[in-house]
Amino acid sequence: MIDVTLVAGKGDLERFIRLGPELQRGDPAYVAPLLMERRQALSPKHNPLFAQAEIAFFLARRDGRVVGRISAQADRRTGETGHFGLLAAEDDREVFAALFRAAENWLRERGRTRILGPFDLSINEEIGVLVDGFETPPMLLMPHNPPSLPARIEAEGYTKAKDVFAYLFDNSTRPAWARRVEKRPLPPGVTLRPLDWKRYEADLAAVVDIFNDAWSGNWNFLPLEGADLDAMAKSMKPLIVPDFVQIAEVNGEPAAFGICLPNLNEAIRDLSGSLVPLGWAKLLWRLKVKGVSTARIPLMGVRRSVAKGATGAFLPMIIMSRLGNEAAKKGIRHIEMSWILEDNAPMRHFGQTMAGDPYKTYRIYEKALRA
Repeated sequence: MIDVTLVAGKGDLERFIRLGPELQRGDPAYVAPLLMERRQALSPKHNPLFAQAEIAFFLARRDGRVVGRISAQADRRTGETGHFGLLAAEDDREVFAALFRAAENWLRERGRTRILGPFDLSINEEIGVLVDGFETPPMLLMPHNPPSLPARIEAEGYTKAKDVFAYLFDNSTRPAWARRVEKRPLPPGVTLRPLDWKRYEADLAAVVDIFNDAWSGNWNFLPLEGADLDAMAKSMKPLIVPDFVQIAEVNGEPAAFGICLPNLNEAIRDLSGSLVPLGWAKLLWRLKVKGVSTARIPLMGVRRSVAKGATGAFLPMIIMSRLGNEAAKKGIRHIEMSWILEDNAPMRHFGQTMAGDPYKTYRIYEKALRA
């Protein structure tokens, strides 16, 4: 018998958080997230998503032993579509069936007629299930799961809603495309500058404003605003390198940006999620002194008013070239660009030009919730 219950209290929440790392401990490519970060991400006090959505966490037990977990999110901005996420369980169909039944019933009770996921916990956080590229570790804020997970989800009646891709390019030598871009003068009226540390909040607000405009037509887009911006500013600050944030201005107005983040997962890979007793010292040494050799570009955007012209087509290339150049100075040898929607033809072409075929594929699933 599988018993599924709502998480109740700090003890249950700690079991919920620790289950994922426990189940994947034997996977050499898996990187356990920092427990401190997970506690904050799943806390209404620290994650502004809780002000926009009802969120439930479920634990599955067999004979009193925790064997699975799932979350369900009813975001008031997503209409009749509910979300699931944070899925992890022993490889047992009965466990998965019980978890999905609990999440689906909870969403039905809140008037949701469709379920989409996984989103951990929103589309602006970790998304998708890894379906290709299991042999290499995930970059920061990217999921990693057992190869059996997609089939378990599909067995519960879920079908593909969308694939997203990750591209990995070699930053150890300047590629031909970058050398060509660097030889071209900037278009008239265009300037490119790094983030100004003295104006961190203002510059990040400009970046988010561009992001909300550039991505507004994207599939299932949810804007970043208000408390979302404050939370992002606080969480990203320890990882920000000013030269790794490039802002393009057109006639003095911010029009495009790109953000490259050092790969935190490389620095924490052997810490098993804990920063005590020596984890803090190791993490600070690796990030601030030794440095890491990998990084990820999670965000890039061009204002729609600029994107359609020749200048708009050129801005992502010059931003990417500048980010790669600055990253190389810090010893970054490989950079991941993710995630890229399968139907975003311009960005897929851009990724293909820089890196070849995607090296990882993630899938988002959907299912109709019938009464």
